[in-house]
Amino acid sequence: MFGNLKMEKTQNKICVDCKNEFEVDSGDLVLYEKVGLKVPEQCFFCRLKQYSAFWIFGKFRKGKSDLSGEGLITVLPQKLRYPVYKSHEWWSDDWDPLSFGQDYDSSRSFFDQLKELQEKVPRPHQFGKNNTNCDWCDDVWESRNCYLSRAVFKCENLNYGYRVVESKDSFDLALSFNLQNSYECLGCHDSFNLNFSENSKDCIDSYFLFDCRNCQNCFMCWNLRNKQYCIRNKQYSKEEYEKELKNIRLDSYKNIQVLQLEFENILKNKSVHREHFNLKTTSSVGNYLTNCDKCFNVFSYENSQNCRNQLRGFDTKDCIDQLGCCFSEISGDNSCNLSGYELKHSIWSQEAKYSEYLDICYEIEYCFGCVGLRKKKYCILNKQYNKEEFENLKNKIIFNMKERGEYGKFLPYSMGLGDYNLSVAIVYFPDIKKEEIISRNGYWSEEDLSSQDGISSLKLLDSILDTKPEVTSQALICPETHFRFNISQAEYEFHKRKNFALPRLHFDLRMLKKARKTAVLKSYPYKCFYCGKDINAYYPPEWGYQKIACEECYKQNIA
Repeated sequence: MFGNLKMEKTQNKICVDCKNEFEVDSGDLVLYEKVGLKVPEQCFFCRLKQYSAFWIFGKFRKGKSDLSGEGLITVLPQKLRYPVYKSHEWWSDDWDPLSFGQDYDSSRSFFDQLKELQEKVPRPHQFGKNNTNCDWCDDVWESRNCYLSRAVFKCENLNYGYRVVESKDSFDLALSFNLQNSYECLGCHDSFNLNFSENSKDCIDSYFLFDCRNCQNCFMCWNLRNKQYCIRNKQYSKEEYEKELKNIRLDSYKNIQVLQLEFENILKNKSVHREHFNLKTTSSVGNYLTNCDKCFNVFSYENSQNCRNQLRGFDTKDCIDQLGCCFSEISGDNSCNLSGYELKHSIWSQEAKYSEYLDICYEIEYCFGCVGLRKKKYCILNKQYNKEEFENLKNKIIFNMKERGEYGKFLPYSMGLGDYNLSVAIVYFPDIKKEEIISRNGYWSEEDLSSQDGISSLKLLDSILDTKPEVTSQALICPETHFRFNISQAEYEFHKRKNFALPRLHFDLRMLKKARKTAVLKSYPYKCFYCGKDINAYYPPEWGYQKIACEECYKQNIA
């Protein structure tokens, strides 16, 4: 559609949103040509900001189905532009997406017409499937007994999780895989009873570890490999270790605060940090890449090839400009799609092919500007056509969109699914201002979510040993967000069993603090701590990390 792009080495452009200069290199141009996208007018960050308007982080709340009136729990906003059905109702045959079909009006903006359709078609209250007892969750798949968690796959008895896979009997995890009986971990893998730790793997019965591998019974350690009975990177005998550990009081919230401050100082001054967190990745630039090849400016991706300018996903090939997309090929300018092939300018659609401008469509092909369709073909604005009619009308719409300067652009902020300050943007762009979003016709929540109906969590007894089960019935107020929260029965029992002090911060804030440490989308210039050569690493200078190593030196000295 946008063939014959001028194959320059680079194009320097000025972003239409932030007015900053950005570069489109030759690799971008080749992939835009292959996917069939125009060269963007926005920089990478402004594109991600717009994609983020369609991925709700939200606040868990109770509501009612607009179909049956049944109660539901959702992160969708209180004030909605569209109907909401319970998920099983949405997937049922009790309603027909084609019943909302409308004729195309060539005298009006296509985006305005698509928005009108979007506001008529219902959405499911929760994303995910094959779950048991996961009502207070969203974007959860094949999981059991999970609570207040988001982006979870194959987990059981997980509470307060964010982007967690195959983990069990754990609390307060973020970006972690295959953990059991673990607490307060970020970026950890394949461990049992690992607590208060970051970026550690194959560890057992340990606390406050950073970048440790195959360690057991270790406390407050960093960059260790294959060690046991270490405290602050010093070797102890089994008897000495157990004696020292008894004197470390994790039951005391005040003492945990002291230990967390010590841990943060270790990260700043003692730990050696890799320039990036890429594994089994070749010819790529980005961070948190695993088993990727020829991926440029890509972040938090796995098992992907020849992708550019993407954030959060896996199993994609020949894709560009996407957020939260998986199992995609030859697709671009998308947000939150699964299994797309030659799919463009679309959101929350699955197994869609050869289509554009879709919203929450499933198993469709050759559709344009549709919402909520399932197993359909040759539809425009949810209206059925034959192949010839479809092609003629689609070409007419594209011609009109080009004349209005619409075609090739992503869905506007005005079609965002909720309030921007309750979207995933709060993870990646926490400093974005209301004025910026409103000026682009987006939505912003003015609701005061703070509460005074409870006591400050700072007034809880310091030690879990002194806390009684009745604490679960006490409404608490977070000292930072002023949001109300409670200690659940399962949470109390977990902390009592582990002999860990109860948390004082609201669970969403705890989740965000962890997630934001992995949300750095630009590199900064450093010199390798060992060899002194110039490197680019994904640690903002204000973090104060002193020992950053190039990949080669890290492997020689740490790995």
